[in-house]
Amino acid sequence: MKKIFCITILTFFLFYILGFPEESVQAAAFGLNLWYENMLPTLLPFSILSYILIHSGILDNVTRKAHQLLKHLLPVSSAGIYPLAAGLLFGFPLGSKITADLVLSGKMNREEGQRLFCVCNNISPMFIGSFILTETLQRPDLRFATYLILYIPPLALYMIWNRNRRFQSPIEQSKKAASMNFQLIDAGIMNGFETLAKLGGYIVMFAILAQMTTLIPIDNPVLKCLIIGFTEITNGISYTAGQNLDFSLAYPLMMAYTAFGGLSGFAQTASMVKDTGFSMIPYLLMKLLGTALSFGLALLLVYA
Repeated sequence: MKKIFCITILTFFLFYILGFPEESVQAAAFGLNLWYENMLPTLLPFSILSYILIHSGILDNVTRKAHQLLKHLLPVSSAGIYPLAAGLLFGFPLGSKITADLVLSGKMNREEGQRLFCVCNNISPMFIGSFILTETLQRPDLRFATYLILYIPPLALYMIWNRNRRFQSPIEQSKKAASMNFQLIDAGIMNGFETLAKLGGYIVMFAILAQMTTLIPIDNPVLKCLIIGFTEITNGISYTAGQNLDFSLAYPLMMAYTAFGGLSGFAQTASMVKDTGFSMIPYLLMKLLGTALSFGLALLLVYA
């Protein structure tokens, strides 16, 4: 059944590219532009730096000290502090990639990694503040409230889910001396470019897929916004902004797309963690719960 579904989707994809070459090229160009202007300059340095910090051992001492302060507040090991913070500050999908790197390097146990990557994969504050609030909605005054709407739900869900758990990193049992060399730096650079190249491919493919969804014969503008937004968030936000919807509806819809991350984000995340064997079902369930909470909080904000 899964194979038939994939073949059907790929067939439709191929016919769309052949039947609508101009629209396909425009969508691909939009995806490449998004990747080049937004993701490459912001995520590549963090991706390279994270690889070096994790594999050199330099990060271990810092996270151990931070863990002494936060262990009674957050149910994470010392290794889990960094991906949790990076997922909020650096943006999607670095949270999942860093978690996977820590598990594969033996610095985080698989159970914690499985649970942590479900909530530490969030859209960056830079994208939210600039593209969504300033460029699209022209409401930079909502920056702080929007951050709370998008970041509090996944943190709260994680704390509830793991309220009776205490995770410990294997590195806490075997403290290794930090080391740095050019071989490690070279590996970090190559790893960073490989990661961003994969993300670029997914962004282009899903930009075309999002463009395909605009051809669906649906008269209801809200339903069409939902379909496009939950396919790829950037296209969904732009499309929603162009429908002249009332702000009280457009803003919660955009918060829902952003909290979920789109099917494009789901595919990118699956690519980042494929070598760990993590199940994507808990990730999907946590994203859906977080989306519902963020949508509800956004409605409360606009109608308060």
